[in-house]
Amino acid sequence: MEYSFKQDLKAIRDVMNLSQEELADKLGVEQITISRNEQGHTKPSDKLMEKVYVYAFENNIKLNRLKEMLWSENLKSSHRLLFHGAKGSIEEPLSPYKSRKNNDFGQGFYTGESYEQAISFVSGFERSCVYFLDFDDADLTAKKYEVNQEWMMTIAYYRGALDEYKDHPIVKKLVEQSRECDFIIAPIADNRMFQIINSFIFGEITDEQCRHCLAATNLGSQYVFLNEKAVNQLQLVERCYISENEKEYYKRKRSSDTKLGEDKVKLARIQYRGKGKYIDEILS
Repeated sequence: MEYSFKQDLKAIRDVMNLSQEELADKLGVEQITISRNEQGHTKPSDKLMEKVYVYAFENNIKLNRLKEMLWSENLKSSHRLLFHGAKGSIEEPLSPYKSRKNNDFGQGFYTGESYEQAISFVSGFERSCVYFLDFDDADLTAKKYEVNQEWMMTIAYYRGALDEYKDHPIVKKLVEQSRECDFIIAPIADNRMFQIINSFIFGEITDEQCRHCLAATNLGSQYVFLNEKAVNQLQLVERCYISENEKEYYKRKRSSDTKLGEDKVKLARIQYRGKGKYIDEILS
């Protein structure tokens, strides 16, 4: 899927109330360049795309957030808008079998519930972008996880931290339940959260401490599509370009949110010390 550059170019001009000539002057290009790109008569260069999107973001036009709002407003009642942050482009047809096996829930096609959430995970990559997807969950079975012991131990298993207990009946049951559905809705666990889960698996903190620490670092929910039946009900509807200044904006925002989360984790460790069970008590 290509970027909607010609539509974006026109939208930026309309929002800023600029003529083609005025925008061309601000970007340092010829008016004919703007005209030909708006009409789709030429393929935009990487340099021109970066200029356009940087200029828009510098002028506080958060085009991709506006698109998120518009797409959400126009969805059918039974559908939902999801987001996939990609380090580059993704190949069609979509597949649940191309991702790493040591993700939160093993292999699957991973999406999130907001644009900001998706961009925060890929803003450090040079050619990253965000895809919008229209999802229809009709006739699909879902399993929903909360921030609890089941979720923590399931993620620990798929990320390879429970190998010592992989044949334990409790762990085997968790794995079975994680595959008795077409897709999963669950809290996102980034590497920072996985470090907290590791502290629980290594016996450093209890399940209760772990749960409250993880709740303090809430990143929203992810939708994990486990099979082709589920993936086939996802439709790519937009590919969003991310300019360098937009990437920097979300890097700073995530860094600020991370600091707040880390402080909450410290307090949760102290407040819930000694409450709950350690891993060896659960899997004794």
